[in-house]
Amino acid sequence: MFALAPRVLFGAAYYHEYQPHERLKDDLDLMAEARFTVIRVGESVWSTWEPENGRFDLDWLHPVLDGAHERGIAVILGTPTYAVPPWLARQYPEIAGEHRTGMRHGWGARQEVDFTHPAFRFHAERIIRKIVARYAGHPAVIGFQVDNEPGLHLFHNHGVFQRFTDHLRERYGDVETLNRAWGLVYWSHRLSTWADLWTPDGNVQPQYDLAWRRFQAGLTTEFIAWQAEIVREYARPGQFVTTCICYDLQGVEDDKLTERLDVTAGNPYYTMQDALALPDRGGSGQDWPTDGTWALYRSADRMYSSRQEPFLVTETNAQAIGGPWNNRPAYDGQYRQAAWALISRGASMIEYWHWHTLHFGAETYWGGVLPHNGRPGRVYRELSALGEELEKAGDLVASLAPDADVAFLYDGPSKWALQAQPPLAKPDGGPDDRSYETVFDAFYRGAFDAGLQSRILHPGQLPDAELPSVLVAPAYYAADDTTLDRLKAYAAHGGHLVLGPRTAYGDHEARARTDVQPGRLADAAGVTYDEFSNLDAPLPVTGTGGLVLPPEARALHWADGLRPQGAEELAAYEHPHFGRWPAATTHRHGAGRITYVGTVPDPAFAKALLQWATPAADAWAPAHPSVTSTSARSRDGRRVRFLHNWSWDPVTVTVPQAVGDVLSGAEYATEVPLGPWDVKVLQER
Repeated sequence: MFALAPRVLFGAAYYHEYQPHERLKDDLDLMAEARFTVIRVGESVWSTWEPENGRFDLDWLHPVLDGAHERGIAVILGTPTYAVPPWLARQYPEIAGEHRTGMRHGWGARQEVDFTHPAFRFHAERIIRKIVARYAGHPAVIGFQVDNEPGLHLFHNHGVFQRFTDHLRERYGDVETLNRAWGLVYWSHRLSTWADLWTPDGNVQPQYDLAWRRFQAGLTTEFIAWQAEIVREYARPGQFVTTCICYDLQGVEDDKLTERLDVTAGNPYYTMQDALALPDRGGSGQDWPTDGTWALYRSADRMYSSRQEPFLVTETNAQAIGGPWNNRPAYDGQYRQAAWALISRGASMIEYWHWHTLHFGAETYWGGVLPHNGRPGRVYRELSALGEELEKAGDLVASLAPDADVAFLYDGPSKWALQAQPPLAKPDGGPDDRSYETVFDAFYRGAFDAGLQSRILHPGQLPDAELPSVLVAPAYYAADDTTLDRLKAYAAHGGHLVLGPRTAYGDHEARARTDVQPGRLADAAGVTYDEFSNLDAPLPVTGTGGLVLPPEARALHWADGLRPQGAEELAAYEHPHFGRWPAATTHRHGAGRITYVGTVPDPAFAKALLQWATPAADAWAPAHPSVTSTSARSRDGRRVRFLHNWSWDPVTVTVPQAVGDVLSGAEYATEVPLGPWDVKVLQER
């Protein structure tokens, strides 16, 4: 049975095979001096493991594992299936993935292969078995990472499309049922036979698109589960199996993907330097590297959400990330700040990508712990100090269960549905493909700015989750009836349910509901609407009732034409037309209440709203705008507090009780000093 390590694992991905000259002993000695406890190896070099079809070279890794074990460094061994060798692409051109029907991905990057193809599966299984059988028994190996960042592409290959057709046949039974479910009477799309189903390339029918996206994510889940089961045939008791998730990829549904794994692992990359400053200075928007301190915490909460358990960080920033034009390594202190932020939200491993900056290849300027000259510099010294801190903290901070003041409902199918039919527009008037994230992030950031700690949940996790007193459901568009009933019951039993725009508008097929909107929730929310509008510019909003809004509060992007049916107006637009409708309402429901927000709140609006929704002030809530305060419980029930100062200016934080500094041994009675870009790990006395 797998159990996480007694302390936070700390290390980097290590590719000795990439080094231009022999330096294994020097590398491992430097790692040991930096208190590294783990490295990840082997996942990127299928052509090294198998230089030619059927000819294997498996011994080259042995010195790395032996050297790591001699120094007490554990190893996570990867399967190399995401980067196929040239001979495989040459001998089996039919395995190339197609980005449109009949249009193959060019070879020369990675993940270009249709991983459902039998020829690929044959060779992938063979190399997996060879590697894992060779090294599963090595005492350094504590776990396995199968593949790497799966779900990059959606595959349009003929075989994939035929599997999709079979999947629909199994789900719907006959074409008439599918015609009704997808509304294919529209534009004369009714099928008379399964052979009439068109390929997805030119499709604009949203129900088809959602089914296609769900199916593609299911293929990714099945592929990773297939690999995991092969590895488990060889794994020793206690060794774990995982994959590393890039949460922004289009073919991933993380809660489903991790069900067949032993632990969640993810790759949170974030913009450094001034992007981490608080108060937030505003960034360029979110992508695979997040932008803003609040978004770093959201990444951690997303990883925890996959299994509602502590997680592993398999890759994160060492130096610069991305292209050679984007070189922004962290300021002094920011590496330890980011690491402790992730640990405070449940990270049980911090592993950097990667140890040694590459001298060649597409990621030549994606900086590692060591620079191109291979000599320890500032980054190595900063991470060495962090390694010493983690050693001191020991089991106290391993596998923490983070506290939560507010929960957020996150739904992958709703994200896909709102990519197919984006409700929001970009500044140039074009569709915002990140409409779901725009709405979700507005509320999440509001909670962060209000000093609240968040827990993210998927719809299938609601029945079993212990929920805080506030639950936010933003843009839950492809909403199934069962989940909506659970949300309503949550409020009836005393919870405060906050609904955002587009929530409950569609059903599980992304069909617009015929109910009064918000569908299935209108009576409980005491409000309805039947028209809505995009906003060309931010609208000023004022608080009414019990909500006090600052003068700078604005409504962004969208306005539902809310008509209270017993609900109390909570916020109003200042506008000659939109002012006829409330921007937000609230209504008692059973022992709790439901608040409906009919717009996308800007940071000032969202912060005030979430502060109002959680009126019980936390005595630890920071008074200084550059300070964050988070807390968690250790495995044995001890409470740990984390204070971060995300700025250049030293600050002093007043604390409500005596605490001890876990890292320095200092004791604080009422005040805790924080230097620039500083973090304190505290234990309550």
